[in-house]
Amino acid sequence: MRRLVSLALRWPLVILVLVITVVLAGLLALRQMPRDIFPSLQEPVIYVAQPYGGMTPTQLEGFIVNYYEYLFLYITGIQHVESRIVQGTALIKLKFHAGTNMSKALSETVAYVDRARSFMPPGTVPPFVLEFGASALPVGDLVLSTDNPKITLTTLQDDALFRVRPLLAGLSGVSAPPPFGGSPRSIVIRLDPNRLRMYHLSPIDVVKALSSGNVIQPAGNIWTINSMPAVTVNSVAKNIRTLENLPVRLAGNRTVFIREVGQVLDSAAHGLSP
Repeated sequence: MRRLVSLALRWPLVILVLVITVVLAGLLALRQMPRDIFPSLQEPVIYVAQPYGGMTPTQLEGFIVNYYEYLFLYITGIQHVESRIVQGTALIKLKFHAGTNMSKALSETVAYVDRARSFMPPGTVPPFVLEFGASALPVGDLVLSTDNPKITLTTLQDDALFRVRPLLAGLSGVSAPPPFGGSPRSIVIRLDPNRLRMYHLSPIDVVKALSSGNVIQPAGNIWTINSMPAVTVNSVAKNIRTLENLPVRLAGNRTVFIREVGQVLDSAAHGLSP
């Protein structure tokens, strides 16, 4: 300590220049230092979200999650696999060791997802595979609401998905994920069990009638004098009331239509509204 004081008294100008240099270097570093609200943490975690509507947690675990957990253990750098299951959705968390190449791990995860889906029930849709990081956390929420009773939650969902989201997705540095909390529009058929029994029908018969009566079939083109327009097959329902007139089965000498065994509703995926 005495040496520092004696040096400062012996060479005051040198010490003053050094102090000024340190202060200027600190100000310059502070000005050029990058700042971010959510810095890159590079947490080695990948999530796989598998939806399957109508399945119970026990069925999801046995028919879907079991295959994922078995195959994900072959991924390079995997530490452990966790899964959480609720009705209709399974969330699988893949934790990797520090220093793992996450780009390679993500590609291997997608490859094993495709492999696992070959053992799963028909109709299993591809899951959402995403790498977790600080950049995936939202920094703000855009809330859509209305007091107009004529605008339903399904209408708000469509506006948020097809109008608001494309506007935000085009902005630089902005990630606009799909809206959360709404009710996606769905055409729902509410069947009457008593009328099904009366006509000796089952819900599977109605599903087959919908599959065969509302399909997209290519028909090619038709030659005219000056043009060759595309020909459309009249097999896709443009109005939900058209679905009510689809035949289900012949019952004796008459045809049973969907309108005789149930209601066709323009509703949402969760909660029915006539």
